[in-house]
Amino acid sequence: MPVPRRLLAPLVLLLLAACAAPPPGPVRRLLPADFADLPGWERDDPRPALAAFLRGCTRIRPWRADRPMDRDGDPRFGTVGDWQRLCRRARALAGAEATTVRRFFVRHFRPWAVDDGRGREGLFTGYYEPLLEGALRPDARFRWPVHRRPPELVEVDLGLFREDLRGRRIAGRVDDDGRLRPFPDRAAIERGVLAGRGLELLWVDDPIGLFFLHIQGSGRVRLRDGRTLRLVYAGQNGHPYRAIGRDLVEMGALAPEEVSLFTIRAWLEAHPAAAPALMRRNPSYVFFRLAGEVREGEGPPGTLGVPLTPARSIAVDRRFWPLGIPFFLDVPVPFPEGERPWRALVVAQDTGGAIRGVVRADVFWGTGPRAEWIAGHMRARGRMWVLLPRRTMRVADR
Repeated sequence: MPVPRRLLAPLVLLLLAACAAPPPGPVRRLLPADFADLPGWERDDPRPALAAFLRGCTRIRPWRADRPMDRDGDPRFGTVGDWQRLCRRARALAGAEATTVRRFFVRHFRPWAVDDGRGREGLFTGYYEPLLEGALRPDARFRWPVHRRPPELVEVDLGLFREDLRGRRIAGRVDDDGRLRPFPDRAAIERGVLAGRGLELLWVDDPIGLFFLHIQGSGRVRLRDGRTLRLVYAGQNGHPYRAIGRDLVEMGALAPEEVSLFTIRAWLEAHPAAAPALMRRNPSYVFFRLAGEVREGEGPPGTLGVPLTPARSIAVDRRFWPLGIPFFLDVPVPFPEGERPWRALVVAQDTGGAIRGVVRADVFWGTGPRAEWIAGHMRARGRMWVLLPRRTMRVADR
């Protein structure tokens, strides 16, 4: 049942009155740079990044032209109109050679090195689109449900109500007394608190795979009739994400340097009796919606609302970065054939609960075994540059 609007205003005001201001966090510092400062810029093929950028342009097109691109109004980011003009120029480059596309970015953008006030290096991770086996009806094999978003789940962006709470969100449900209460956690949901309400989208045969689907935020499910359906993020229960890799380290099951998607999965599979309780230590639970059958070559939609491009779309922290803008990354990546420096032009098109910070990004690697390998092993220190319109560059660094 939808929450009456008349209940939301008083409950939010009560909540805000009880909230303390968040502790000081990292700051976003942009240091002037040149394309000659970007390692590997001349060797990277920018055409896949241009394609990703143009996909994002379809979302920017209807926005008000005089609206600041940056939520803080930093003039270096320009207005939406500045980016709309760049989008129009970029559309003329369809089918152009790599050198022509590279020349477009050099002519119309300027790179800025990103610093968080403590240094230029930050954490870079990867994610992918998992594939699970599923069915539209439960049976002895397909027993674990994927849930749609419950209608009573309310998400509140606290930054809309008070400036010092920007970037903070809560979620819960409104009880009959008009108060916002915590939504059930993972343990309660897995024990059946939502059962019998018709919230199951489908069922899968692998509870561990389902757990990692929640972490990735989207995925594919292959049905027995050969169809493959796409699941995309529809909401989260409001409980904080807890990394069970850290729990395994504290238990002495893994050393810190051993923690990866694969070692966590291996431990869970090797300890079927203990695995459910360990996974339930993470109270966060994600809800999904079906986005139809998968079209080959098209990634899942990110927060920006456009399909993600493998190795060219990244998730960033929305507190610091607008979506739809290009970055250049320099980070070591553990490819199956060996780790090597990866230097590439990418576009911010997604967000994630664990993506917190200024020098921080999560790279989307696609689907399939190779993408899973890279994403599962990627956790490295690297650097990033943001590319901003040259016409807005008559502003001194703050």
